[in-house]
Amino acid sequence: MSRDTRLFRALEIYNFRVWAIGALVSNVGTWMQRVAQDWLVLTILTHHNAGAVGVAMALQFGPQLLLLPLTGYAADYFDRRKLIMLTQTMLGLLAFGLGVATVTGVITLWGVYGFALALGCVTAFDAPTRQTFVNDLVGETHLSNAVALNSTSFNSARMVGPAVAGLLIAAVGVGWVFLINAASFAAVLGSLCLLRVHELRPARRPARKLSGLTEGFRYVWRRPDLKTLLIMLFLIGTFGFNFPIFISTMAVTVFHGNAGQYGLLTSALAVGSVTGALLAAKREQPSMSLACIATFGFGLFCGLAAIAPDEWLFAAALMLIGLSALSFNTSTNALMQLSTDADMRGRVMALRIAIVRGGTPLGAPIVGWAADHAGPRWAMGIGCMSGVAAAGVCLVELLRERRQAAAPCRS
Repeated sequence: MSRDTRLFRALEIYNFRVWAIGALVSNVGTWMQRVAQDWLVLTILTHHNAGAVGVAMALQFGPQLLLLPLTGYAADYFDRRKLIMLTQTMLGLLAFGLGVATVTGVITLWGVYGFALALGCVTAFDAPTRQTFVNDLVGETHLSNAVALNSTSFNSARMVGPAVAGLLIAAVGVGWVFLINAASFAAVLGSLCLLRVHELRPARRPARKLSGLTEGFRYVWRRPDLKTLLIMLFLIGTFGFNFPIFISTMAVTVFHGNAGQYGLLTSALAVGSVTGALLAAKREQPSMSLACIATFGFGLFCGLAAIAPDEWLFAAALMLIGLSALSFNTSTNALMQLSTDADMRGRVMALRIAIVRGGTPLGAPIVGWAADHAGPRWAMGIGCMSGVAAAGVCLVELLRERRQAAAPCRS
């Protein structure tokens, strides 16, 4: 049977095509909001306090760890399309509320913290459901390609959104960026309404029982490969994926830039991410070896970014960081979905997301503290070490698999 390596093969499916269009528009708005929120905290509500940005990140991503048993349970047991419609509506309303509070001048640092926590609680249910919903749209055959194209969409939005946000912040102010993001949720809600429901391919839902909340942990514990991937994700998610802190502090305190430069540097990261996503879409199957190479590259390029003498070389290093980070993300995402039993997929993916994003409450304040007290370059050094450590963990698992594969040959 010939291998299908066409780049956009999953887009031939109507439901995935409609979903991808709506998600792209919404993702652009989401990235605009992320940049605007970081800029609001760093330059308007505080005087370049990276620690405050770290606290906001911790509050926004912490619920994904704390609510893990419930979010995985919801992704496996409930109608994913209806659940996404609910979470996307709530996220849109929260963006609208933050925008109104900022435009009217009543927003405070504690107010941003409150909105960040609420966004985190809703996103905790939204993220694993959206990731597993991709399988409902395309089925097993095109899952790897669909995951990569989904990442391409997300990172294309990361390329466009921050640059647009930087321009809008300078032109009309931070609050209007939040309001524009609120309006963008109409696109993804519209796409969900236009789906051909009868063509969806939902996995068989397991019987509802309380023990289902812990089955995901037991399942992963019995799988050395999944445990390895989750340890790698924890290291990089906790200490490496703190890009808002890395880029904002380097832009403001090292290169003395403005909101426009911050947006453009964030877009430089996204250029590499989109490249990585397109390369992933060409591959038919992911591999553990690719994840190992990508994590080592992530650490190496973070080290180069830390010593970059000017913003242009820093931007070039960010592109390479984006390429390696996205290659790691898509390979681990597809590996975990393809190697997990269908009725466990929601809980395993919720665990994955919780570890990637839930590690932020531990890592972001540490990285923010390092940026404030030792300087942004040293903070980026922490990201460098996380990538090298994750590559070491992966290398140990690859050696274990090789020994295991060679064992029958020796007996």
